[in-house]
Amino acid sequence: MSASQIHEIVLAGENDTLNLGARFAQHINPPLIIWLVGDLGAGKTTFTRGLLNALDYHGAVKSPTYNIVETYLFNGFNIHHFDLYRFQSPEEWLDAGLDELITANSIVLIEWPQLGGDLTPPADIILNITSNSSGRTVQMSAATANGEHTLDKITE
Repeated sequence: MSASQIHEIVLAGENDTLNLGARFAQHINPPLIIWLVGDLGAGKTTFTRGLLNALDYHGAVKSPTYNIVETYLFNGFNIHHFDLYRFQSPEEWLDAGLDELITANSIVLIEWPQLGGDLTPPADIILNITSNSSGRTVQMSAATANGEHTLDKITE
């Protein structure tokens, strides 16, 4: 898969979105940054819930819209789920100290990455999720060699 190739799938409903997250969980390793792009209600947090549940996290998984970040601790790595929806300016990225959470042992999922402007770290993988009459369409693309390697495993 080249970095510019887009892999598109149609998800019939919430269970398919959860299953896509679970499939990612089987193949992701830190460090990794995934941008979750899509309108409100598109399924970004549902995808995250599927990923976390597949990694044996059984607590509540909610959108971090008000907290900006939810952190999930696993043996040897962390998953940070950012939601930049409420950002009024990209400088809020710095004010929130989010750079400090991006480490070699972290997987970072970022909702509304465009609101962080140039301060948002570059994605390894971009998931663009749109709702449509048949459910959801997800366009997956890699932006780095690490993302390409990961997507190759996920889309086999």
